[in-house]
Amino acid sequence: MTAHPPPAPSFRDPRLPFAKRIDDLLAWLTPDERIAFLHQFAPAVERLGVAAFRTGQEALHGVAWMGPATVFPQAVGLGASWHDDLVRRVGEAVSAEVRAMRARDDRVGLNVWSPTVNLLRHPLWGRNEEGYSEDPRLTSAIATAYTRGLRGDHPVYWRTAPVLKHWLAHNNETRRDTTSSSVRPRVLHEYDLRAFRETVEAGAVAGVMPAYNLVNGRPNHVSPYLREHLRSWTDEPLLVCSDAGAPSNLADSEQYFETHEEATAAAIVAGVDSFTDHGTDSSKITARVRGALERKLLTEADVDTAVRRQLSVRFRLGEFDPEADPYADTADFDTPAHRALALEAAEQAIVLLRNDGLLPLRPGTRVAVVGLLADECKLDWYSGTLLHRSTPLEGLYERFGAEHVDFAEGVDRVRLKTAAGTYLRVPEAPEAADEVRGAEGAIDPALLAGRTDLPPLTADAAGTELALIDWGEDVLTLRAPDGRYLSVAEDGYVRAAADQPGGWVVQETFRLEPADTQHGGHLLKHLGTGGYVSVAADGVKVAEENPEIFRLDVTERGADAVARAAAAADVVVVVAGNDPHINGRETEDRTTLRLPAHQEGLLRAARAANPRTALALVSAYPYAVDVAELPAVLWTAHGGQAAGTALARVLAGDVSPAGRLPQTWYASDEDLPDLLDYDVIGSRQTYLYFEGTPLFPFGHGLSYTSFGYEGLTARQENDLLRVSFTVTNTGGTAADEVAQLYTRAVDPSVPRPRRELAAYRRIRLEPGASAELSFEVPLRSLEFWDVAHGRWRLEPGPYELLAGASSEDVRLRTTVQLDGEAAAPRPVRARGLDAADFDEQRATEIVDRTKESGDAVTPVSGGTGELLYRACDFGDGVTEVTVEASGEGVVDLSLADGGPALASVAVGATPGPYDYATATARLSVHGVHDVRLTLRGPLRLAHVGFSG
Repeated sequence: MTAHPPPAPSFRDPRLPFAKRIDDLLAWLTPDERIAFLHQFAPAVERLGVAAFRTGQEALHGVAWMGPATVFPQAVGLGASWHDDLVRRVGEAVSAEVRAMRARDDRVGLNVWSPTVNLLRHPLWGRNEEGYSEDPRLTSAIATAYTRGLRGDHPVYWRTAPVLKHWLAHNNETRRDTTSSSVRPRVLHEYDLRAFRETVEAGAVAGVMPAYNLVNGRPNHVSPYLREHLRSWTDEPLLVCSDAGAPSNLADSEQYFETHEEATAAAIVAGVDSFTDHGTDSSKITARVRGALERKLLTEADVDTAVRRQLSVRFRLGEFDPEADPYADTADFDTPAHRALALEAAEQAIVLLRNDGLLPLRPGTRVAVVGLLADECKLDWYSGTLLHRSTPLEGLYERFGAEHVDFAEGVDRVRLKTAAGTYLRVPEAPEAADEVRGAEGAIDPALLAGRTDLPPLTADAAGTELALIDWGEDVLTLRAPDGRYLSVAEDGYVRAAADQPGGWVVQETFRLEPADTQHGGHLLKHLGTGGYVSVAADGVKVAEENPEIFRLDVTERGADAVARAAAAADVVVVVAGNDPHINGRETEDRTTLRLPAHQEGLLRAARAANPRTALALVSAYPYAVDVAELPAVLWTAHGGQAAGTALARVLAGDVSPAGRLPQTWYASDEDLPDLLDYDVIGSRQTYLYFEGTPLFPFGHGLSYTSFGYEGLTARQENDLLRVSFTVTNTGGTAADEVAQLYTRAVDPSVPRPRRELAAYRRIRLEPGASAELSFEVPLRSLEFWDVAHGRWRLEPGPYELLAGASSEDVRLRTTVQLDGEAAAPRPVRARGLDAADFDEQRATEIVDRTKESGDAVTPVSGGTGELLYRACDFGDGVTEVTVEASGEGVVDLSLADGGPALASVAVGATPGPYDYATATARLSVHGVHDVRLTLRGPLRLAHVGFSG
């Protein structure tokens, strides 16, 4: 008998649909090969000619972590542009550079983990810079534009495969892997899910990444929402990639499962397809999967489902069809077009917050540019390495001429004196170290980072004058005269060996702590290690013993230098803000909205010396600043490689600013809820519900011209509102305007937003020109989640449409009367009450009913909490109440309009939090009433039923 060779794999046949090719490839893979695909670093299968594959390439505002690339403005800056087409073009440029870099470095991945669509609910969140907006509609629109650019427009193949971050309700870095976001159903549906949903439904998303935190007591990596919501929004297979280390957290820091095998199985069953854990070492994850299979916690079909989703992404990226892949030869990298786009994006992201006629600056103006950010072009954790750089100082030199620009950084110049009377000295970089010198022989600090062969600091009679940069909250950096920052290497020695503060654990930050106060002494604490600086014979190091007591000899106060420069200028531009690696970043939330005290002092000094002072805030997040006496205030996120040029062009009037705030700027910390309070409705958060007076409202931004609005009309056509109005440039300068349309339920039966963004458009108008803008507003966007019936509902009645230049600057309004579905009482006799479907609550939080699905409610810290349920219909009467709960405590039921408890149900202790028991009590109530449940003690209430 003649032996026949096995049939050729058909997964290489481009004529077949992807689904058939994936099935064929899966059939060729062995069980072990399939399991290996579940790790972030999937190995090659050489016998089939299948290459290795890695999920994950950071590309939030340019290609990150892989060396030089075009750096665009931070995501929050792109959000401030309110310009979908611009953001799409940025996405195209970023994905082109991903492809170009991939061609020369196969470590660059085509599965990009961008954008971040977490809503900017709370301005103290450390990762504010990564999101687009506090509003779900603006966020989803900008995210959709960016993902469309990343994906490309080919109907079959994708340029890159974007993954949205971070699913779900993730707005705190403080204890981010163990805290639970309590998200009531209305907030879940109307707010947190919405930004993800509209972007996924647009069809340009390859998947999502779950967040570290828990939602309603359950880790996001085992969330049933992945199946119940995310994957119900599209027919396309979505790849779910874990966040780094999060799979291990399930059994380690979160202790949600007893074993890693249980945790891994639960994550796969919930819908996680790729495990980012233990770096490039896949052995632990694959062993856990095998253990789960052996214990029957998983089936091979579960593994196959996850592998199919991964393969779907790889096929769409053209991996198996290199000759047909339209993006295979993409080589656009650092092109003139990309550089021009980086400048355009930086210009369009600038927001003019206040202007009493100081701006734009006239030709020939003598400008003093001062402040800690005046000569900085800061990067963040998700930036690439700069190919080009423009600081505000450099931009003003270029635009106004160096002879018209003065500069004062505003840092204190100090020498650190030891107890022995010597001073810290920074040695020069070795003459032979050509590798740390640039083309003209000057030291290039960027080439020094991490160097342990550079000499450490010493102490001598003269010492070195250092720039002490005070970033607030007792955090400071120290910089040598040649630009090198003091840093601590792995061997513990202090060296001038960093171009900027940075790294996962920043090694360039210090704190002065009082010691020997009689003589003005201080300990110098290194924040990265927690140790203290000491002076030894072999150099300056960080040690646990014998810390040095230093005295600061101040040679110049930064405020004095600022005052001198300000007094000699026609106009002062104070450039203030943050370093994105300090006081608010991934792993670290901010503690206040206030501008750091040192920077406030510089602003006061400039203003006192020269009233014609403009404040330019360059920051990753909002500040609360006293702007009442400032004639001009601008804000921009860190604007990437062209930030300084863009700012100078706006100050000079070459560009009329048209950025708009993507989030509310609050006037003080007192306006903010607790960082962990995710109930935007109950605690009146964001512009949607905030009832105070903001410093600057959502959507705010001024121009160098003026715009008129007229002719607002609205009519209903089937399931749409067709809205139009006309915008006219009534000033003398060509400029962009961002026309905004909001809606408001006039007489709602439940708390609704004060106003809610329905649509917007950024348009450019010449002086005197007009444009008629038309919008289609789906009626479904006016619905709310009816907790009484567990579905969306359009309430009948009047709805106001408001057109204008911000959420508070409303120029036109009209009212439409809409038919809808009238409110109906809760059918509690038939359905009872699911505890989490409350209308209002006090001192409770939502927790997991079981590890797999469902919600329960518990009093905060096991104390006393209240739940209110409106319009409960008991029909012609009930005689018994049944409480389903775990833990131990008492549930009191009363009518919300007063009176004693109708029933008090004691819940006996149960073995564990997921061991629910029922307890009953007699009561007598009929008709429709608002009902209050009072929960006492450490119980978890799941459901209340009624009968009789």
